[in-house]
Amino acid sequence: MTIALVLFVIAVIFVVRSVKVVPQQHAWVVERLGRYHATLTPGLNFLIPFIDSVAYKHSLKEIPLDVPSQVCITRDNTQLQVDGILYFQVTDPMRASYGSSNYIVAVTQLAQTSLRSVIGKLELDKTFEERDIINAQVVQAIDEAALNWGVKVLRYEIKDLTPPKEILHAMQAQITAEREKRALIATSEGTRQQQINLAEGERQAFIAKSEGEKQAQINRAQGEAAAILAVAEATAEAIRKVAESIRQPGGEQAVQLKVAERAVDAYSSVAADATTTLIVPSNMTEVAALVSSAMRMLQAGRPAA
Repeated sequence: MTIALVLFVIAVIFVVRSVKVVPQQHAWVVERLGRYHATLTPGLNFLIPFIDSVAYKHSLKEIPLDVPSQVCITRDNTQLQVDGILYFQVTDPMRASYGSSNYIVAVTQLAQTSLRSVIGKLELDKTFEERDIINAQVVQAIDEAALNWGVKVLRYEIKDLTPPKEILHAMQAQITAEREKRALIATSEGTRQQQINLAEGERQAFIAKSEGEKQAQINRAQGEAAAILAVAEATAEAIRKVAESIRQPGGEQAVQLKVAERAVDAYSSVAADATTTLIVPSNMTEVAALVSSAMRMLQAGRPAA
């Protein structure tokens, strides 16, 4: 009974040491008598007990690695406290086992030194503006060396850039001054635009007023011209009708009578004025002579009419 129990225990030990089940996205490195033998893939695998042994177990998943914070000096001699996170993946389990004693520590140290080198080539302002470039250069520098360790660096992300307090105060003052400058520029631009708008409005109003005055003068002139033309036409029509009336029988006698009446009315008007001294002709034939003279003038101008 004791022998059977011992044999059972030995059989169990043989089974446990010979049968290995590797989980998905994992790789186990097997050594045979102290030397690398094979890499076990996910699933059921068999080993030779006491000859083969699993020396290393690796995860093939993407691994995030927190890179410790460190002080970096920029090109313009400014200290920056920088920390980041590195994403990598084991692509060659055999190299990851034998290429480095600890590939995680090696990748971490290389990330820090690469970051210091990249930051040292940039000025302070550029470090805040070109994070993507910094991340890409760090990944490129680490990936070249990490190939010998069986590791593929996928990406690097800067989590925080912290300059000294004095630099922070100076940057805050610069930002405040820049905002005040923009506010002053915006205010001056608004005032300038307002003055331009007012001047343009006054100009348009002056033009509209002058156009209105011009049009009013044109209308007034046209009205006066039309009035003068109408008066002239009316006068011409009156003269024409008078001339036609004179040509009628008895016309000359009517004109003589009208002229005599106007002369008498004129003498009456002058006599009615108390401040006027009236001298009456001694010979009333002079009045007839005046009427005869007016008639001769009418007869002289008749052919022209």
